[in-house]
Amino acid sequence: MTAVVVIAKECVPGRVKTRLSPSFTPEQAAKIAAASLADTLETARGVAADRHILYFDGDATTTPHEGFEVIAQTRGTLDERLGAIFDLIDEPLLLIGMDTPQVKPAQLRWPDRTDVVFGPAADGGFWALGMREPRGDVIRGVAMSQSDTGALQLAALERAALSVEHLVTLLDVDLAADAHSVAADIPASRFARAVSEASPLHPVGSRS
Repeated sequence: MTAVVVIAKECVPGRVKTRLSPSFTPEQAAKIAAASLADTLETARGVAADRHILYFDGDATTTPHEGFEVIAQTRGTLDERLGAIFDLIDEPLLLIGMDTPQVKPAQLRWPDRTDVVFGPAADGGFWALGMREPRGDVIRGVAMSQSDTGALQLAALERAALSVEHLVTLLDVDLAADAHSVAADIPASRFARAVSEASPLHPVGSRS
């Protein structure tokens, strides 16, 4: 059996994508986040797996998640929450975040000849982490949301003597410039529409 896990949180204004401000209002940032999550779920839904899991913080009824089993995130820091899902799932697991709506199904895979697959993010973090035999202990204690998070996670995997295959590097959407760059790469997506509608050149409600 295999499992694809999308880790995400409820897209509430002021709680998600706060670094998109002041270019976008909290309400616009929440709509952009919701579109990013919707595109990510659609991609994950298209990956052949025995289980599709939404590892969610908040009220999942606010997010269309057909075909996904919902597991509530545990309390704690991000490394603790990631560690918890890697301890909970026994089968080969691939976890991705909600901040890379440009990801394509062909870029998602489980470890085959290695113990781990690792998707580095352009900001120094990581957008994907997969393990043939999931282990939360190699994630807990890694400082998250830092420019060296990816390097720290790789070092933890190396200390555990796990072999690693790198996936493609992707840009996480954190800042307004990131949102515009990713939107340009996927112009037909929900994400691109949300960014366009919220852009100063295309204000919400504009018909231009």
